[in-house]
Amino acid sequence: MSSERAGRVALLGGLSCLPVKRNAKTKRESSWDRTGGNEDWVGVGPGQTLSLAEIDGPGCVRHIWITGGANEPYFLRKALLRMYWDGETSPSVEVPVGDFFGAMHGLANHFVSLPISMVGRGLRMGLNCYFPMPFAKRAKIELLNECEKAPFGIYYHVDYELYEESLPPDLLRFHATWRKEICQQRGNGTNLTGAANYKILSAKGSGHYVGCVLGVKAVRSEWWGEGDDMIFVDGEKWPPSVHGTGTEDYFLSAYGFPTRYEGPYHGVVLMGDTYDWTGRWIAYRFHIEDPVVFRKSIQVTIEHGHANDRQDDWTSVAYWYQDEPHMSLDTIPCVAERLPSP
Repeated sequence: MSSERAGRVALLGGLSCLPVKRNAKTKRESSWDRTGGNEDWVGVGPGQTLSLAEIDGPGCVRHIWITGGANEPYFLRKALLRMYWDGETSPSVEVPVGDFFGAMHGLANHFVSLPISMVGRGLRMGLNCYFPMPFAKRAKIELLNECEKAPFGIYYHVDYELYEESLPPDLLRFHATWRKEICQQRGNGTNLTGAANYKILSAKGSGHYVGCVLGVKAVRSEWWGEGDDMIFVDGEKWPPSVHGTGTEDYFLSAYGFPTRYEGPYHGVVLMGDTYDWTGRWIAYRFHIEDPVVFRKSIQVTIEHGHANDRQDDWTSVAYWYQDEPHMSLDTIPCVAERLPSP
């Protein structure tokens, strides 16, 4: 098989592609009990890092499954998931493990979407990711436990394919980054710059943005979601190429979030008080059929309230593909600063 075809096979997916012959070797890294017993988990002490997978390519990670945790509040926010491609020293993925799979606010809450899912609640949850993650030379996936006292017990699968032929040079690498901000009220009724918007993603290079998960802790009454999404591509100034009409519109609902729902590409999986709109909320939007393409840079932003007139606690994970090298990801703050607000 030619190297170009091998690369294209790495991205095949969905029911329509099942009959296509795949010239690949299917493999898995997992936490199975090497003694032959049933203790199929690995413990990671506080401050320690566990390597989930170190794989020589060319290949593509097809699926990641994780369960487990620590006997400590907000352990899903305290442990970090990191991924490195092709020997890079700066991770392409650095996200709290729960948030990466959609568990914003440190809360495991059941939902199923196309690229990520969370089956179960509380300590009994299976976390899944189906984003394809190609690599030419090497893939490294690790978990850092930053719990203060408790070990992190983890069960995991990393399912991947290996190819005999090299991948084509235009195959992009998977990235994800995490942000948290206590957004400040800065609105005066209009917004003609986007400068004060909440930033979901800032990236340089060539690639495409494929979606996000957003967690909002609304601290005062009235609807918090009047903010427009604004995506600035390739250094453009106002107005952006992609300008939306409201937060609920970006997440493909309308007139607020009238109900909890989950779909392949968009959903609202945790709702606060639908009377006064306070409390904790989680929504996701994946641009699987409509990725936002950039050639030089991208800024994915959204207003926090109309023209940024709200002061709430926002957290997000952005997912995208781009060529390497990438600019440094947003710095993950210390544990105390990344915990959910009271």
